[in-house]
Amino acid sequence: MRVGLLWRQEWDPVTSPTTVATTARLHGVFAAFAALGVSAEAVVYGDDRVEQSRQHLLELDAVLVWVNPIEQGLDRSLLDPMLREVSAAGVFVSARPDVIAKIATKEVLVTTRDMSWGTDTHLYRSAEELGAQLPNRLGALGPLVLKQQRGMGGTGVWKVELDARAATVDEDSPVLVQHAQGEPRAELLTVGEFAKRCASYFAAESAVMVDQPYQPRLAEGMIRAYLSHDHVVGFAHQYPRGLMPPGPDERPTTKLFERANAPAYADLRARLEQEWVPELQSRFALAIDELPVIWDADFLYGPRASSNEENYVLCEINASSTFAFPEHAMPAVAQAAVARIDDRG
Repeated sequence: MRVGLLWRQEWDPVTSPTTVATTARLHGVFAAFAALGVSAEAVVYGDDRVEQSRQHLLELDAVLVWVNPIEQGLDRSLLDPMLREVSAAGVFVSARPDVIAKIATKEVLVTTRDMSWGTDTHLYRSAEELGAQLPNRLGALGPLVLKQQRGMGGTGVWKVELDARAATVDEDSPVLVQHAQGEPRAELLTVGEFAKRCASYFAAESAVMVDQPYQPRLAEGMIRAYLSHDHVVGFAHQYPRGLMPPGPDERPTTKLFERANAPAYADLRARLEQEWVPELQSRFALAIDELPVIWDADFLYGPRASSNEENYVLCEINASSTFAFPEHAMPAVAQAAVARIDDRG
């Protein structure tokens, strides 16, 4: 059995191929496979070595991929067609690009907005649509968070709200905009100026932006649920800084990993495993083994229900490069990959 772990050279350059299993960022995943008697192989990808990587992958039984949608100005436009090709040749690929496209772009917030994790979310297909439709959305719903289709680290994620001095609701209306990347800083623009600023997010074919209502409980943090196929394997509670009000922030700066059976997230786990993941599978016609061996879903706290039970709002699904994730979850990831290879005979 031969399993590859693929990542981009810009994400984690290899200085010594002989020690990569112990020195790479993914050293815990290498160790999890080793504990199962499988020697995982590093596949360090670069856009200048597509053919070399293709030939390597075609020799493997499976490849698990950690490549961000945007990495130092690079994207997956060359990688994804190659992964589709090796998958069609019989190599188990996780996550497959077509699965990422279904569940792990911001568009999933629109396609699942009627699920109980959803909110009144809207899709824009051009900067012109954004400029024309955003004013009425802001007028009706209040502050919104707008997100480009694929990104990382807060790039292309904006909080937008009408300025209190706005006399009309149109493209000339003043809005306060705040980018989630970098230190929090509010800027005053018109809706039209903001739409022009977002034009680059629509440059790629079929690129879109989505909006969803800003969640006032953001200060309480975000919960990241880690899954292997259809089962939760861990949680992390973290405190995003990007869309918080400018000024001092005394909340924790580290994420706290928790096991899947953490009592604080028992309800969230039950809803994911019993309601949301099955509904996601049904909606996108995905079998359990088509779901990634490691992926995560990010939730914000929504308005509390009348019973004081928590209400969770989906803000993102990640499947391109789910890292870091809890070390205690790594054996489950390795076991899931080995099981998929065994299923294929």
